[in-house]
Amino acid sequence: MVRSGTLLLVSTQPVAAVIWDMDGTLVDSATVVPDAFIETVQRLGGPTLTRDQVVAHYDAGAPHEMIGLMVGREARVEDGELYHRVLADLSHTVRVHDGIAEVLGELGRRGVPLAVFTGNSVEAAGLLLGATGLRDHFDVVVGGNEVARPKPAPDGVLEAASRLGVDAAACVYVGDSPLDVGAARDAGATPVAAGWGHLFDAGAAVTAAATPAELLDLLRDRPVA
Repeated sequence: MVRSGTLLLVSTQPVAAVIWDMDGTLVDSATVVPDAFIETVQRLGGPTLTRDQVVAHYDAGAPHEMIGLMVGREARVEDGELYHRVLADLSHTVRVHDGIAEVLGELGRRGVPLAVFTGNSVEAAGLLLGATGLRDHFDVVVGGNEVARPKPAPDGVLEAASRLGVDAAACVYVGDSPLDVGAARDAGATPVAAGWGHLFDAGAAVTAAATPAELLDLLRDRPVA
């Protein structure tokens, strides 16, 4: 059962930073990212995939590694470059989740350091955060292609905390996927499930925020480190 607020409200540890997943958490990319992979795989002579089939490969690593698996051959770096070109063409269709910009602005005014760790590539993050006007809110952006192991391994959360110069145990990691929850827990960070995201699992026993505004309420009682 999802517990709304319990974990954060009983904790008195100051928040050193808030780290965010990107796809499904900050932006609604439920169609644009899978569609970019689908088109890339088709251009490379691979099968016609569904969005669900693409999503099932999200834990496979960097984009070129995902594409290699979906096409059915060895991964090639240039496949990732093609994916980024396709994604750039489609990036105008991505939108920010309602309330996210306001929450990021308020956290910034409070002096809370902000970072992104996405399983997507750092190049894709730059494209989508730039297209939506969110990039300037973040001190650090870490892509899945910059760490050794994909989610649910803790590598990306640890890397984001390290670049911010803070202890991961004092960070909150917000994401919509069970992979995000696992990455946060293994890094020693506090996981918060983004209940507005498209991969949100209502059966997970984890603190959840139904909306970005509720997340802000959960953080309100946590002092900034």
